[in-house]
Amino acid sequence: MAQDNKIYVTGHKNPHADSVAAAVAYAAYKQEMGIDAVPCVLGRINKESKYLLNRFGFEEPMLLETAQVSLAEVDLAEPFSITPETTILEAVHLMDTQKREGFAVVDEDKRVMGWVSKSDVAKIALNDTSYSHNMLKETPTEYFAKTINGKIIYDDDQRHLNGMVSILTLSSKENFEAYDVKDRIVILGGNERAEKIMLEKGAGMLIIIWEDSVDDSVLQMAKERHCTIITSGYGATNTSRYLYFSAPVHMMMTKNPMKFYAHELAEDAGKKMARTQFRSFPVVDENERLMGYAMRYHILNYNDKQLILVDHNEFSQSVKGIEKARVLEVIDHHRVTDFSTSRPVSFRNEIVGSTCTIIATIFRENQVPIEENLAGLMLGGLLSDTMNLQTPTTTDKDRHTANILAALAGLDLDQFAEELFSLTEDEGGSLEELMNRDIVFEDVMGMRLMLPKVNVPQVEPYRDRAEEMQQALDILTKNKNADLGILSITSALENKSILYASGDKSAWVFEAYPDEEGELHSVHDGLVSRKMQILPQIAKVISKYA
Repeated sequence: MAQDNKIYVTGHKNPHADSVAAAVAYAAYKQEMGIDAVPCVLGRINKESKYLLNRFGFEEPMLLETAQVSLAEVDLAEPFSITPETTILEAVHLMDTQKREGFAVVDEDKRVMGWVSKSDVAKIALNDTSYSHNMLKETPTEYFAKTINGKIIYDDDQRHLNGMVSILTLSSKENFEAYDVKDRIVILGGNERAEKIMLEKGAGMLIIIWEDSVDDSVLQMAKERHCTIITSGYGATNTSRYLYFSAPVHMMMTKNPMKFYAHELAEDAGKKMARTQFRSFPVVDENERLMGYAMRYHILNYNDKQLILVDHNEFSQSVKGIEKARVLEVIDHHRVTDFSTSRPVSFRNEIVGSTCTIIATIFRENQVPIEENLAGLMLGGLLSDTMNLQTPTTTDKDRHTANILAALAGLDLDQFAEELFSLTEDEGGSLEELMNRDIVFEDVMGMRLMLPKVNVPQVEPYRDRAEEMQQALDILTKNKNADLGILSITSALENKSILYASGDKSAWVFEAYPDEEGELHSVHDGLVSRKMQILPQIAKVISKYA
């Protein structure tokens, strides 16, 4: 439960192979430096990424849903608890020894049923004794005996109590004729004559101090009158004090107390706490089981999550709530856009085709060995993002790094590329889901452009599916509130793409990339990059008309 010093290394939304491999690789590098780094993804990974992770023996990175801190990540107080049958006195002793303001009351499965606090106990200690009458009336006999360190001489299943308590010191008959003890709990010294008089007057329970037994004649009378008899291990004063704390806590606990779930954000919990006078709150899991206690100081002292961003620097492409986190580093090869932090940050941005190229360079610069399987994973990410070293963003450094990684991984570069790009995402699920796995958005002169991309071994089969591809793109464009949807079906092996467009201005796409005469969705050789090829050409046409 304790908040740790983990550093979360994460790529962007809609993660692809370069983003996933970069997160895994840089987390591995940080671990070599003695840093507790965890690779993360921000969504469902594609088939290509799954293939690479499985091929080289890596687990799928954890899903990071928010950069904000949840209560499960905060230092919580230990989950000490009490049961519904715990006596009030036992609860008081636990509060004292554990230095707690209160305890959750849990069932046998540790699910929270209620709450008992010092203020609840104070009501019994400070209020008029009438406050406790109903509780004492229903308290089982064994609870009385346990609380006053006594023993049960006789119990009766027809016990009759009204919850009132009398303390009597009797020396003569005249002293007690005026007492009304019917159905009361009577505390008295070991005096056979007094005991019998109390039984005759209808007492509901006798608590005898300074004695271990009663005369047989007293016991017989108790049985005839259904009166319970208990001895006490304390004097009259302490017996009467402790007696009021004999009841099980379920009789006075707050039912359905205010509690928090472990998945709730610490910031939100703090706001709710500020609206109450309480200082301690139970934290439960999704099954209502107690996980610990959140105190006000826990919320004041929690640390922001620490992040390293790879393969992106746009907060709009990053994890939800990133503005609440502490960004330590950025490693990227894209343009710098809306990036801003309140603290200094290490920022490495290089003009290369893949983030894995940069990370492989960092390993080499710092003379950290790259394990064979990690080299293979990074090579896959590098080839994926450069479309087999064919995108306009590909540099000599990418090519040089690819050869180094292939050698370290013991792979034939061409053969491995053919294996990688022979995968197809088009297995199971709808076409709309397929398109949604790798999608970027751009704003051009006030127009919201959506650019999904599907990597395939061969593009020709997707010309034959024009009608269903168009319908799926139309639906996705509408659902994403885009003005113009531009789908590229791309083959790295063939180094070519075909395009589909949706929206009122879809004709602009085919002005930028016209079909051959008499064809629909012509094959465009050498077209593999959305941001470096498709987008600039579309932007020219938009500026022409807009």
